[in-house]
Amino acid sequence: LHGSPLTDAGLALLNPALSIHPSLVALDLGDCMLGDEGINLICGLLPPDGAKSGLKELTLSANPGVTSKGWGRLAIAVAHSSQLRVLNLDYNPLGDQVAGMLAVAVASSRTLEVLDLEGTGLTNQSAQTLLDMVENYPTALRTLILAENNISPELQQQISDLLSEGEEEEEMEAREVTAREKNPWICQNSKSS
Repeated sequence: LHGSPLTDAGLALLNPALSIHPSLVALDLGDCMLGDEGINLICGLLPPDGAKSGLKELTLSANPGVTSKGWGRLAIAVAHSSQLRVLNLDYNPLGDQVAGMLAVAVASSRTLEVLDLEGTGLTNQSAQTLLDMVENYPTALRTLILAENNISPELQQQISDLLSEGEEEEEMEAREVTAREKNPWICQNSKSS
């Protein structure tokens, strides 16, 4: 639906069908003239842990009518979503306050792997918060897009390096598990030998 002049009213008409769709996993509502009411409806498509399956990929690019209240509501839904893997919020006027809320959401999410914040009005303040999150909290996040913001290249590189380190550690753990499966006689700790 990207680029259609859907508005909150149009999304309200579509929402009952979207809510009961048995296999809807990706939804692109970028540049659809949505506001806070539309975000509230979208949050219903991000069920909390243990609930029914929900969206794995959500695009809300270029919807400048959403206020910080709407983005805050989305951040809470993302923090508790049991399915969401990709969230594209590029080209929305989010700013540092909303980025802080999103950092908390990402740190709480066990599934979010990709977050696109390109061109969202972020500064080094946001980047420092995101860096702290990546550095100090276990997260599933693998890709964080921060281009076209007022963030120093050094901070962007630090975040990118930390995200890359997390991927390398996961790959090593996966190789160890595979090795143990192939060679069950290899003991992991001295107690079991």
